[in-house]
Amino acid sequence: MINLLRVAFGKKKHRMLCAFSLIFMCLLTVASQVEIVTIGFIARKGPSFFELFSSQERGSLDRVSKEEVLKNWTLIDKDGKGVITKESASEFLASKKNKDFLEKIFFKLEKKFDLGNNLIFLAVLIALSAIFKALMIFAHRYTTKLIAISISQDLRKSYFDHIQVMPMSFYQKYNLGSLSNRVVSDSYIISEAINACLMNFFQTPFTIVTTLILCFLTSWKLSLFIFLGLPLIVFPIYFLAKRVKKISKQILKEQELFASTLIDFISGIQTIKSFTMEDFSKAKYAAQNNELARLERKSAKYDLLSRPVVHTIGMLFLSSTIIMGLYVYQMNVSEILIYCGFLYLFYEPIKKFAEENNHIQRGIAASDRLQEVLSLAPEEEKKEETHEFKEFKDTLSFENVWFRFNEEWVLKGLNFSVKKGETVAIVGPTGCGKSTALGLLSRLYDPEKGDIRIDGVSIKGYSRKSIRENVAVVPQKPFIFVDTVAKNIAFGRSFSESAIKFAAQEAEAHEFIESLPKGYATELLEAGKNLSGGQQQRLTIARALIKPAPFLVLDEATSSLDALSEHKIKKALSTLKGKVTQIIVAHRLSTIQDADKIIYMEKGVKVAEGTKDELLVSCQNFRLMWNMLHQKEVGEAL
Repeated sequence: MINLLRVAFGKKKHRMLCAFSLIFMCLLTVASQVEIVTIGFIARKGPSFFELFSSQERGSLDRVSKEEVLKNWTLIDKDGKGVITKESASEFLASKKNKDFLEKIFFKLEKKFDLGNNLIFLAVLIALSAIFKALMIFAHRYTTKLIAISISQDLRKSYFDHIQVMPMSFYQKYNLGSLSNRVVSDSYIISEAINACLMNFFQTPFTIVTTLILCFLTSWKLSLFIFLGLPLIVFPIYFLAKRVKKISKQILKEQELFASTLIDFISGIQTIKSFTMEDFSKAKYAAQNNELARLERKSAKYDLLSRPVVHTIGMLFLSSTIIMGLYVYQMNVSEILIYCGFLYLFYEPIKKFAEENNHIQRGIAASDRLQEVLSLAPEEEKKEETHEFKEFKDTLSFENVWFRFNEEWVLKGLNFSVKKGETVAIVGPTGCGKSTALGLLSRLYDPEKGDIRIDGVSIKGYSRKSIRENVAVVPQKPFIFVDTVAKNIAFGRSFSESAIKFAAQEAEAHEFIESLPKGYATELLEAGKNLSGGQQQRLTIARALIKPAPFLVLDEATSSLDALSEHKIKKALSTLKGKVTQIIVAHRLSTIQDADKIIYMEKGVKVAEGTKDELLVSCQNFRLMWNMLHQKEVGEAL
């Protein structure tokens, strides 16, 4: 609940909207009360015969004696005119029955404005009360919508901003389905819950208190029965709320799994079709779908059960009130009408309390889940990370670097150095730690032990942003976002059109870009679906080449390219030799054979280091790998 309230009142604009919403909620309650009083006032036709002449001591309105008529006639007709007017009858009745506050007010209004004969005034009164309530309904609903929109907008922004600065370990813990589901659905659930909180904890108490006062002003004796019904209503609300909160947490967790399953199968649809595993994916999806539906049915049962239970209890007390008012306390029809209207206003928010409380419980569960992410420490700069990396002058060195994912060591005492302008290739079997070493250079992770130094200064002494600004990366899997080709290459930077085209030419991408419908202005689809794998790879290479960085890191950057394109890119990269320090992870011989230095790794350990010719002599495993790759490439060429 604390998390939920913090979201609602954490920002000034939210507090302002909530304040306006509360004002309109309270005015809506007042409008409803005015409307009921107006209807009851119009329904007043004057006292009945039995009401005027029956004995107050006998407390019965079903029969009147002649003596009672004569006795009361003289009391009503004080002037002895032999005529009883509606005004004199109302005045007598007010004094006889010691009417409550509202009855006295009605009597004074009738006497002053002659409302029995003033139909225009009554029509205007009805119209004004209806217009007032209509305006309050619109204002209340509109402000609650604005609250929901504003809170959802801010939550989505805060959530996305936060996950952008989280370390890579965060993304290994949470899957895509979980992260996307929390930002989309949870923000909406929370905004609904905040509106429910405003209604249950502010409007409902205001409505109950003010309406209870009006009930006591109408008939304090009858109002005492209200307190008998409250315990019977509160108990089922409390009982059902506990179960709704528990099920809501289960549903939100199941929705995460459901979203993850959906994303997995949609992203892997090509593999599914290739292996004709449609039935398998449908079965797994159906299992998740069925489990989610089971929990939703269970939630719906508790959700929908609350109102009928509360309604039944409320109707029992409403009917009891009518009987008591008419036959015990001798109230007229208009009084009963007004009182029942107030009673409806009193019990209606209590009925809704159960429903709104279900929204609140879901919102609490959703806010707890969202807060679970928002409370995680971001990738903050430490005190020692005060320097800005500006220039690479001499040497990059890995010094006894150890790193692990969870409990498994991926790098074990890695040592190597790279001179400025050199091209260094890192090779080895899959899973030996090659890509992890590149991630450490970009400070996506930090070493558990050992250090990485640039010109003798620990990389941890520089800010992460300044390091990453000076490392141009071509990842193993291309990242293409929904935008134009030019903006995919520039990637948020303000490069000129000529610079973008030059980078594309260097990456052998200019020719295919020009063949696209709108050239560099062509809109790319999600994940670059309208490009081939090789074309996507060339765009990411162009993105790296346009970045003025002293380090160029390529992680299997040419794996999706044909031999001709790879040859051209290799030629373009060779022109950067001596100007840019290149660190390459690759398996193709053509990519690594001209490297100044090759580092061969196995199981996180550097086994050998040297030129290609040196490793062919000194490292048997490298020689075996080289021979196998050579035979493969010869076979592909044939």
